[in-house]
Amino acid sequence: MENRCKPSLLFSVSCLVVLTQLFTWVTTKQFLVFGPSDPIVAAPGGEAVLPCSVFPAMGVENMEELRWFRARFSEAILVYRDQEEQKEGQILAYSQRTSLVKDQFHQGKAAVRIQNVQPSDSGIYICHFKQGLFYEEAILELKVAAMGSVPDMHIKGLEDGGLCVVCKASGWYPEPQVRWIDSRGENLPAFSETHTKDAGGLFSTETSLVVRDSSVGNVTCSTFNPILGQEKSMAMVIPEPFFPQASPWKPAFFVILTMTGLLVLGTSYLLKREHSARLEVQLESGNLQREKDELQKTKADALRTTSALKEELDRRKAAYNDDWRKEHFQAWTFTLDPASAHPILDVSQDRMSVTRKDITMYLDDVFRVLGNGGVSSGRYYWEVKLTNMEGGEWILGVCRKGVDRKQSYSESPDKGFWTVGWSSSGYWAYIDSGKISLSTRQTPQSLGVFVDYPEGDISFYNMSDMSHIFSFHEDYFSGTLFPYFRIKSGNVSMTISSMASVSEGEEGEEGEEGEQQEEGKEGEDSPFLQRARDTLLP
Repeated sequence: MENRCKPSLLFSVSCLVVLTQLFTWVTTKQFLVFGPSDPIVAAPGGEAVLPCSVFPAMGVENMEELRWFRARFSEAILVYRDQEEQKEGQILAYSQRTSLVKDQFHQGKAAVRIQNVQPSDSGIYICHFKQGLFYEEAILELKVAAMGSVPDMHIKGLEDGGLCVVCKASGWYPEPQVRWIDSRGENLPAFSETHTKDAGGLFSTETSLVVRDSSVGNVTCSTFNPILGQEKSMAMVIPEPFFPQASPWKPAFFVILTMTGLLVLGTSYLLKREHSARLEVQLESGNLQREKDELQKTKADALRTTSALKEELDRRKAAYNDDWRKEHFQAWTFTLDPASAHPILDVSQDRMSVTRKDITMYLDDVFRVLGNGGVSSGRYYWEVKLTNMEGGEWILGVCRKGVDRKQSYSESPDKGFWTVGWSSSGYWAYIDSGKISLSTRQTPQSLGVFVDYPEGDISFYNMSDMSHIFSFHEDYFSGTLFPYFRIKSGNVSMTISSMASVSEGEEGEEGEEGEQQEEGKEGEDSPFLQRARDTLLP
């Protein structure tokens, strides 16, 4: 029993002595600094983290100084003092690439992160932790290395009396070691080998092997990284028929060569015949092209003639338009009704024109005025002269008696309005579903409004060039239609052309006989006027 207890007592005493010595050592040293035992590996252009920790674990955020440096203490890659990173003494090459990792400070761990790792970053680093007069250090090693692509192999062809096999690999660092291995695991000498370096510092390699022995079977290209101690390889089976044979293939080669020569001669003959046929086709195509050009020229001449005839027809239309209008429509004589005018509108003393009193005010209201006479039958027209239209916005046409003009409204047929107008975006006709854009050959200085009450038609013409602008076609009208004018904005002026003198002059010249002729013409038009009407009516 005594002998059995002695070893246990001896072991306990030994452990007590070791613990006492360790406690004394730790008390004297205060703390120890440790780094990773294995090298830290990072790829070029990537990121590396250099960690260090203290034992026993304690917070390091309030330590006097944390420093990571390389060969010299004064040439630091990062310095942490007074609870912030310091630029003083830092190597310039690391000033924009390093940062301190602080998320584990409370556990006694700190690290430096190096971004955009470069080949020159490879080597030994020392982390230095200082508190008061006491400090401790640990050594770390950073290896810059990268495993590139798996080798790519292909057969190039016959070369130097054998079969040439090429092996390529890229994206390695440092420069890899390339070996050729046969099926027995023995090294084969390379025929050629080249290494290139890209902008990121990574290496690409291309090596070739000439296999002269058909019994090799297969070859392996192995690319080895000396820093990481790792390799990537690719094997290729080389079939025996790929190898050149001396005697058996010579007769076949000469036969193939002869047949190839005959084939070339036959092909040349066929190509020559095809070339001759192609020349004939090109000649015929040239003749056809000349005929086509002549036809196009004839067509262009015909188009020019048609265009000239159309211009002459438009000129005649413009000349006949006034006669047609006088023949079928009577001039409607009226003045503006001041009682219907909005207060912001200024009706002239002769009640023939209207403008806005104040063009600087932007009010959301209906600035309109009506004519003092309405149309309830027959065919009538009047002209409105427009001036100072630039920057303005206006609407004119007719409206039915009794429509609501006190509240805000839209001038559409379903509301009792048949109008056209102008705004900064162009000319518009206001229909039930909104408004549609209009086009004019030239800017109208005078606009004609034609009301055909029996036919239910209201048309607008550009009296500057006698061209049609737009027409409203209704099944019927009900009620009296009054001339309608609205100035929404700008300094635009609307003036009713005087129709009285025109009407009186015509009546004086024609007299009773003219009236009888007019009554006779209501039933039947002359062929000339019928053609003019068919041409000019929209």
